[in-house]
Amino acid sequence: MYRFLLSRQWVILTLVSLLLIPTMIRLGFWQMHRYDERTARNQLVSDALTADAVPVEKLTTPGHAVTRGERYRSVTATGTFDTEHEVVVRRRVNADETVGFHVLTPFVLADGKVLLVDRGWIPADAPSQTSFPKVPAPPAGRITVTGRLMPDETTAASGIKDLKGLPDRQVMLINSEQEARRLGARVLGGYIAQTAPEPKGDSPELVGRPGSEDAALNYAYAIQWWLFSVGVPVGWVILVRRETRDRAQAAVREAEQAEPATV
Repeated sequence: MYRFLLSRQWVILTLVSLLLIPTMIRLGFWQMHRYDERTARNQLVSDALTADAVPVEKLTTPGHAVTRGERYRSVTATGTFDTEHEVVVRRRVNADETVGFHVLTPFVLADGKVLLVDRGWIPADAPSQTSFPKVPAPPAGRITVTGRLMPDETTAASGIKDLKGLPDRQVMLINSEQEARRLGARVLGGYIAQTAPEPKGDSPELVGRPGSEDAALNYAYAIQWWLFSVGVPVGWVILVRRETRDRAQAAVREAEQAEPATV
């Protein structure tokens, strides 16, 4: 009755089914791994955003690589903005996905060290891509700024190519090592995305809070893959039963047609 399972078509179908089951199970576990990663990341971000602000030099020093646990921590610093050496970061978008620039301004501390401050987003409204855009001035004199500590940007981590030969005072990445060489100064590792004081006239537009990754979606995908893995053998059994029934019915019809006609 089941000799058809040895046919080429059914052997291939059975082998494919046997391969799909462990593959789908592994994909389910991979999605659960992604769920755990995203849940842990969301918790780190939440903990960092709710922690009390600390002086920036408690978390970073010149040459320091900002860690995952330090990322998004709220820090404060007191000093003065150095607008003479201000640069803009190309190809950055705001909350509306409009392409413009981020304003990166050196902030000189009392001991001479420099903290890089991303003051926010401005539109690309210059006459050309090679022109330096009009940048709203920061507060003058000695002030205290607050911001979220961020690690240095790299091409490997961000996917942004560090293009060379850019117009004067324009960069692709926010990187403290590069800025230390350009400024000839002791620059604290990483940078901060400014959160206070808020700019007058809402420009530059402050960088928004980091969002939560949708960990629940990965959990749903894991369940989906595991249900698929269960569905494969069930579907295989249904197909076998259907094939068996169809063959049995075909055999009955052939027997009926083979019977001699009555006189």
